[in-house]
Amino acid sequence: MAHKLYFPALGKIYEPLHEFAEPLLRIALGLILIPHGMQKLFGAFGGAGFTGNAALFDRLGYHPGIFWGTLVGCTELFGGILLALGLFTRFAAAAIVIFMLNAIYMTSKAGFFWTNRGSEYSILILFAALVFLIRGGGAWSLDRKLGREI
Repeated sequence: MAHKLYFPALGKIYEPLHEFAEPLLRIALGLILIPHGMQKLFGAFGGAGFTGNAALFDRLGYHPGIFWGTLVGCTELFGGILLALGLFTRFAAAAIVIFMLNAIYMTSKAGFFWTNRGSEYSILILFAALVFLIRGGGAWSLDRKLGREI
């Protein structure tokens, strides 16, 4: 069945870019997560760094904080890198989904909106990662290049 576009003249733009939409989302999601991991692990971009992050997780009730803080930082940093590359995509996406479920739990007490430290961005990241858990890295991924996840 042929699709009728609301703006047919834009079809000439949509069609050649269609195959890049999914990898664009995958790469953007990975690149968004990487600096958060760098904040937690290295103190980059004004982050708390390794010891500050461990102390935060202890204060939040995640003991030992050094384990949980490192796990979260590594999930963001290495999971983000793997997503951006499309390498071990489903594994990285699963780790991010699990992390975001917990982040939603922790931030939902503040409500929905990010302006109140709410859960809206965690929900968005969860669903974006869920897409790649279900679909894999796609045609423009290292997984595909290596002959995996076809």
